[in-house]
Amino acid sequence: MLSVIIVNYNVKYYLEQCLEAVRRAAQGLQVEVFVVDNLSTDGSIDYLRGRFPEVTFVENRENVGFSRANNQAIRMSQGRYVLLLNPDTIVAEDTLARFVAFMEAHPEAGGAGAYMLNVDGSFAPESRRGLPTPFVAMCKMTGLAALFPKSRLLGRYYMRYLDENEVNEIEVISGAYMMLRREALDKVGLLDEDFFMYGEDIDLSYRILQGGYKNYFLPARMLHYKGESTVKSSYRYVYTFYQAMRLFFRKHFGHYSFLVSVPINMAIWARSFMAYAGNRLRYRRRPRVAEAPMRAVVVGSTQMLDEVRALLAVYQPKGQFRFVEGSEEALPAGHLALADELGGYDTVIYDTDAYSYRAVLDLLEHTPGNTLRLATYSVSTGVLLTDKRVYKQR
Repeated sequence: MLSVIIVNYNVKYYLEQCLEAVRRAAQGLQVEVFVVDNLSTDGSIDYLRGRFPEVTFVENRENVGFSRANNQAIRMSQGRYVLLLNPDTIVAEDTLARFVAFMEAHPEAGGAGAYMLNVDGSFAPESRRGLPTPFVAMCKMTGLAALFPKSRLLGRYYMRYLDENEVNEIEVISGAYMMLRREALDKVGLLDEDFFMYGEDIDLSYRILQGGYKNYFLPARMLHYKGESTVKSSYRYVYTFYQAMRLFFRKHFGHYSFLVSVPINMAIWARSFMAYAGNRLRYRRRPRVAEAPMRAVVVGSTQMLDEVRALLAVYQPKGQFRFVEGSEEALPAGHLALADELGGYDTVIYDTDAYSYRAVLDLLEHTPGNTLRLATYSVSTGVLLTDKRVYKQR
C-alpha cells in the first residue's frame, strides 16, 4: 500500500486539483490519502470533504507546521511507502505507479524524488540537490554554484552535472514530492518537528543516507506551482528559511571548528539580510500598476470553451484569447499545433477533463523556449487555476 500525505493551508482549489490528479494516478494501486489541514480559514475541509470521500481529513486546531502535520498522518498511515506531497502540485496518471515499481525494484532506496516542472514547463533545479555541507553551502551563498553549475565540485548544490532524463542517486529530495520507504522511516525517524517550515526535507534526506539507504531522482514529470501563495519578500519567509538553514547546520555540523562555524553562520545571516533588504527595495521601487491583461490560448471541449469565455469576459475583459476546440484524442498536439502563432500569448489554458494530466505536462514541457505558463480549467469544478490567481464562476 502507498500512503499519500498532503498538508494544506488555505489553498483549497489547488488542493482540489492535486487530489483529482492523485485520484487518477491511484487507479490500479492500493492507495490511502490523508489531508492534514493546519487551521485554514478558506473553508478547505468543508469544501473538499464531500468531493473526495476516499480521503481521510485531519483538522488541526492550530497551525502546527509542515513537519508536525506530516508526522501526524504518517503515524496514522499503513502504507509500505509514504509519499509527502505538496497541495500545489499536479502528478501525471502514471507517476505513482512508476515510483512504487521503482521502490519495489530497489530495496536500497530509502527515498525518491521526481522531475519537477515549473509552470512554464522548465525544469525546477530543486528537484535534486546535494547536501548543504559547509563547503557546498558556501559555494551556494557566494554564487560560485551559479557561476559553475556543471562543476561536480562547485555546483553540487543543484547537481546540474547529472542528466535530467536519467535515474540518478542524489542526496536531498524535495519535500514537494518525497517518496519514502516505511522501513527507512522506522529506522531513522520521522520529520524533525524543530523545523516548522523549510529544511525538514534536507534533514530527513540526510538521515536516510546516514541510515544506510540511498536517495534517488526519477525523471517522472510532475508540476509544482512552488508555493505561489507565499510572499517571497516577506520578513516571515526570509527569516523562516534562513533559520531552517542555521538549524540544519547546528544539528549536523555543529562539531566543526570555531573557524568554520563562525563564517558559515555569518554568511547565513548576511544572506538573509541581503535577500530581505533586496526584496523590500525592489517592492518599494516597483510602481503599482494594474494587472496586465492575460493573453491566452484556451484548448478544450465546446462546453469548456464556452464556460471559460464567459469567465474571462468578467475577470479579463481586456485580455487577448484564442479558443481552440480539441481533446487528447482529436487534437493530441494541443497548443503545439499552433506553434507558429504562439508568440503573442503568455498562457495556455487546458481542459483537464478533455486532456490527461500526463498529456498537459508533456505539451507544456515541449513548448519552444518555455514561453507559456500553464493554467487549467475543469468543467466539473468551474475553477480556472493559474499560478497567480484563481478564477471561479460566481
